[in-house]
Amino acid sequence: MNILDIRFYSLLEDIKDKAYDQLFEKMKLNYMSLPKTIKKTFEDYFDKYQFWGKLSEEEGIFDEIEKKCEVLKLHLDDFRWLYEKLEDYSSKYLLYAILNNWINYDFESLQKTINYKYNHYFDLDILPNCQNEVFVDVGTYTGDTIEDFLYNYSSNCYKRIYCYEITKSILKQFEMQTKDLKNLVYKNNAVLDKNGYISIDENIASSSANQTSLEGSEKIKAVTLDRDIKEKITMIKMDIEGDEEKAILGAKRHIAKDSPKLLISVYHKNEHYVTLAKLIDSFNPCYKFYLRNYGGNLYPTEIVLYAIIKN
Repeated sequence: MNILDIRFYSLLEDIKDKAYDQLFEKMKLNYMSLPKTIKKTFEDYFDKYQFWGKLSEEEGIFDEIEKKCEVLKLHLDDFRWLYEKLEDYSSKYLLYAILNNWINYDFESLQKTINYKYNHYFDLDILPNCQNEVFVDVGTYTGDTIEDFLYNYSSNCYKRIYCYEITKSILKQFEMQTKDLKNLVYKNNAVLDKNGYISIDENIASSSANQTSLEGSEKIKAVTLDRDIKEKITMIKMDIEGDEEKAILGAKRHIAKDSPKLLISVYHKNEHYVTLAKLIDSFNPCYKFYLRNYGGNLYPTEIVLYAIIKN
């Protein structure tokens, strides 16, 4: 046991010892004690990006805190499981910082975890080399991930890149920008757990936050990676605004048989920190897990789960 282990397990014990109402009241009071400027930042952010629930002290709405509290109580053992599965100190410290931020609004610990050293998704301590990759970018957006991929590993590092993006205009623009690159496959499809058609729910604040929806006038074809890609996949990145679990379910065969490197955004839904790792582990128990933070220090965003097969 080290000091981090002691702090993490003590935090879990504190959650376990409190009834739901007690934990919620503690988290709410901690929030209400924050400076007004920070509370406004939180409330504006959750109003803009509606993944986590509404928060408004003036209106007496604490839905965002309630949702965190529910996940902490429901998945307490899963957080312990993930902590003990994580491969390095940086990952364990980040998981501790996330939970401490949720409960105690500790910004200092979260600040220490921000990864300034490497590009988003490409921590060279975890992924030092890439070659002959069949890379599937689920949620390509403007292609920034692919640009970083090529920067870190050279333009000769891949065999093929599949680019999935639900917003057609953005995908067309990216296709124009990359017309000189070979072996890029452009896919204006949603990636989910079954084939069919789905609607797009556009986010007014940012098209990067566009989501699939059961309602809406604009329809798009949804595919699974298991049915859409026949060749062996060696790397998958996912950032699809909360649909990551469905996309992983639709890639079960590839994950089980191909053991691709997995770079998964896990912050869009609170439970995804643990449920996605457990899902991947159920498909292929040989994966090693890491967490990295590419977001800010007020609230954990841009958190990536790395699942890597290592000898």
